Amino acid sequence: MKTILVTILFLLISGEAAMAIRIKDIASFDGARDNQLIGYGLVVGLNGSGDSDQAKFSAQSLSNVLERMGVSVNRSDISVKNVASVMVTAILPPFSKQGSSIDVLVSSMGDSKSIAGGTLLITPLKGGDGQVYAVAQGGVLTNSFSYGGQAASAQKNHPTAGRIPGGALIERELPNILADKSILRLNLHLPDFTTATRMANVINDKFQTRLATCNDPGAVILHIPAAYQGRVVEFAANLERLEVQPDNIAKVVLNERTGTIVMGEKVNISTVAVSHGNLTLYIKETPQVSQPAPFSETGETMVVPRTALKVSEGEGGLALVREGANIGDVVRALNALGVTPRDLIGIMQSIKAAGALQAELVVI
Repeated sequence: MKTILVTILFLLISGEAAMAIRIKDIASFDGARDNQLIGYGLVVGLNGSGDSDQAKFSAQSLSNVLERMGVSVNRSDISVKNVASVMVTAILPPFSKQGSSIDVLVSSMGDSKSIAGGTLLITPLKGGDGQVYAVAQGGVLTNSFSYGGQAASAQKNHPTAGRIPGGALIERELPNILADKSILRLNLHLPDFTTATRMANVINDKFQTRLATCNDPGAVILHIPAAYQGRVVEFAANLERLEVQPDNIAKVVLNERTGTIVMGEKVNISTVAVSHGNLTLYIKETPQVSQPAPFSETGETMVVPRTALKVSEGEGGLALVREGANIGDVVRALNALGVTPRDLIGIMQSIKAAGALQAELVVI
């Protein structure tokens, strides 16, 4: 019996009714978002694995740091290998308070071989508005190593990028977007008409009044009740715990690089017949050298081509998928043909081109 290949298939939602999800997991309040921070700094204390003299900006930065500390040095006299220029990035969560800490990511900019074991000097982190919101400093953790000599080397993970857990202290707080608000807006992570309508209905049923309305599929407008005026945080806490059954369009996602296929619950296929067969072509070149007889006055050495050619075609088959078939029927029918995940990607694309796939096809 021919072995049936198991397709790498993840079912996003089971065939049963979809579970209800908390509002806090599918939507967020307008303005309550993460903010990106960035800064430029120096990592010192490297064991000869820092930037070389080719990275001019590293020597210039080190010279500037020393001058601010009262040490006058000529930039051309600086030639060290234990310093690396880095870019420092971080994410500033909403409602973060002054004095709390956040993680930072440190990435080498020059030709440093490794920043493992280094220490980041004090680095201001700025937001998109140019204001300093945090200051980073501390030892860099890379969870990697890189050693080598002239003829061999060994490396684990990525030694030119690392993290500093809790390495940045927040110096400036973001404005409180919930303070003194009478109207809030919930933004859906995945805009959908049905999900937005269900969310508004659940909220109105909970508070026994029409305080939630939908102007578009991406947001729900909330009018804070009089009983919660001045208690916006309490209102938001009661609201985000409510459960909603989200809806989504039928979708098939194909990853051609890894052969991964993800299909949603509502994927249906019209009546279609699928045939699959493998054609293997084997070509091998084994040229031979033909030489004239010893002491022959005529003839010359020639390369004679020799080609071995073999064609084999695997057993094909024809699978019929009836109209309205669910995802399980489709998988069983295609697996019966002995298709691999990469073959299945091509088959799904062909079914979509034939107009039989009643779902959105996404190739990544």
